[in-house]
Amino acid sequence: MILFPNCKINLGLHITRKRPDGYHDLETVFYPLPLRDALEIVSSQEFRAGNLAAPIYAGQPEGMELILSGLPVKGEPADNLCVKAWQLLKKDYPQLPPVQLHLHKAIPMGAGLGGGSSDAAFTLHLLNNKFKLGIPAEKLLDYALQLGSDCPFFIINQPCIATGRGELLQSIPLDLSAWSFLLVYPEVHINTGWAFEQIRPAPPEKPISEVIGQPVSAWKDTLINDFEAPVCHLHPALGHIKETLYEAGAVYASMTGSGSSFYGIFPAGEVPAGLFPAYKCYTLKG
Repeated sequence: MILFPNCKINLGLHITRKRPDGYHDLETVFYPLPLRDALEIVSSQEFRAGNLAAPIYAGQPEGMELILSGLPVKGEPADNLCVKAWQLLKKDYPQLPPVQLHLHKAIPMGAGLGGGSSDAAFTLHLLNNKFKLGIPAEKLLDYALQLGSDCPFFIINQPCIATGRGELLQSIPLDLSAWSFLLVYPEVHINTGWAFEQIRPAPPEKPISEVIGQPVSAWKDTLINDFEAPVCHLHPALGHIKETLYEAGAVYASMTGSGSSFYGIFPAGEVPAGLFPAYKCYTLKG
């Protein structure tokens, strides 16, 4: 069984307060986009019966064999969120058999696109569906939250206003299918801890629910990502990406997450080619 975990972008991102537990409350809109990884799960018995061969990575928990391809995945396999998702369900559903999990990465890591969180959430979906565990959606959301603050979004996987740590989700009727997106990944690593240290938490002037209800053309000066200013101050070249997107006709442009990816929203079919030859770029339908 195979699924295709997609990425997300943030439409606006405000850090509203630092909590007593050390986490931060935020307010943002998560919007899914069709840049996708591929994730396949088969039982180890099915895998061996097919006489398939693939590299198996050492240091994995008993009962899980992780196969990686595509973009490089940093870190130890045991720390991969897909492996952790399997471990989480295995604890409560010991009838889960040993599995082979093949993850083909196309979503850049550490780019503000939520690729790892998406892979984890889709692993929960795959295990639930393939092995007929019967886990209801609310319980899947609970499991996803144990894996990461933005993992629950990918269980819902439709436009949402997110508050709290990002786990409190309210679906909204936001449809950007009439627009095209240019996603730009400059391959600059932004340390998330450092990024949070640069922010003075404060409520936004207008609730994001009010701003997002305005036409896309009105977002330019009102839909703000708090991380963008400090990140662009540290890496001035990233600010030039946003400027270039607007000069090329974007109706709205912003950084997503804590960076370093940027996106521009263009009228459908009007994304210019060759704007950023030094960076990885993806043209996507909204």
